[in-house]
Amino acid sequence: MLRSHLDKLIGKADERLAMPAIGSANVVRPHNSDWAWRPELWRGSLRQSGISSVKTKSKLGREVALFHDCKLRELSLRQLRNLRERDIAPYGLRMDVFRFDGSFLSLVVDLPHDAIKGLRKNHLIGMNTIVETEKELEIFARLNIKHGPNTEQIICELPLTQDDTTVEFDLAYSNLNEKRVDSAWVDLIFEGPEMNQVTLRDMTFSRRPRAAF
Repeated sequence: MLRSHLDKLIGKADERLAMPAIGSANVVRPHNSDWAWRPELWRGSLRQSGISSVKTKSKLGREVALFHDCKLRELSLRQLRNLRERDIAPYGLRMDVFRFDGSFLSLVVDLPHDAIKGLRKNHLIGMNTIVETEKELEIFARLNIKHGPNTEQIICELPLTQDDTTVEFDLAYSNLNEKRVDSAWVDLIFEGPEMNQVTLRDMTFSRRPRAAF
């Protein structure tokens, strides 16, 4: 019990001292947003800052997990400090992939209850990321919303023509049952990740009502 309290205290202290410190809890909110959020990995120091030879379903923090089907597991995840002047988030995530013998690799971010509270089909869910890669690859973002026994999925390709990218998931075209929403998460799916280093300097989410048809 004491260790748990000390870990929380140390984490809070590191979060306040982390650079960039100014605005580290701020999220750029699109106009008319009713919710915005940055996951803890990009917000504050984690007790476990890295994993090597990552097994599938391994978690880094409470909200982020890596899924794959490769046997060699020549990949790693680690939290790193952002020190650039233009960075808002105090921390980032770096993934190194060496030889890759699997058919899929995805990073899963669980969304909090506030993201689905009062969720409607007229909502847009936005995701903003700052992505750096050693070499070009395709990255897809897939929003998953569990409602009753079904899971609604909406997928977008990240436009990696610049570091700072934004995608929006439009629920108007989904078959979402608004009364039975249970949970939501986002997969980042990496196509052809072998021998590459991917750094996610920031990741934020927001929600806003779409304009009327």
